[in-house]
Amino acid sequence: MTLGKGDLMPAPEPGQSVQIQSYKHNGKLHRIWDSTTILKGTRNVVIGANDRTIVTESDGRTWMTREPAICYFHSKHWFNIIGMLRNDGVYYYCNISSPFVYDEEGLKYIDYDLDVKVYPDMTFTLLDEDEYEQHKREMNYPKVLDRILHNNVDTLVRWVRQRKGPFSPEFIDQWYERYLTYR
Repeated sequence: MTLGKGDLMPAPEPGQSVQIQSYKHNGKLHRIWDSTTILKGTRNVVIGANDRTIVTESDGRTWMTREPAICYFHSKHWFNIIGMLRNDGVYYYCNISSPFVYDEEGLKYIDYDLDVKVYPDMTFTLLDEDEYEQHKREMNYPKVLDRILHNNVDTLVRWVRQRKGPFSPEFIDQWYERYLTYR
């Protein structure tokens, strides 16, 4: 997607169903979530929700999500956050990624392998460091990108500890209630 000088990235409309497309640094498609309902859409923030949506992997394999999820994307942060509502609480899966872009095909971002899994008690684990190091070598991530990504891991961990944004106690519940009005 290319924008001319002065062009603004469009924003998805609440109630609209969009695809979420994840890519790798080399431009290859990584994963597609077939259908996510937009709950809030601005040029800077997109909040969406899905439940039992089909996910297609780069090798063509498909699977279906098992629980409702609230997805948070920001145009200025190098991460996105998925809050999954399970019987024993909200689990978060946080992708270290490029900021999102949105066009007529859907919401898109580059996945940079590093993930933070956050449990209902707000403890967390950093995942896939070995995969990140491998892809950093294979795809020649510039040093400045490596620094940006690790700085954003630090920001994300700070958000978890401070219960900021999607990690605040009421965030997921409020957006899930909104999602139910679209179902």
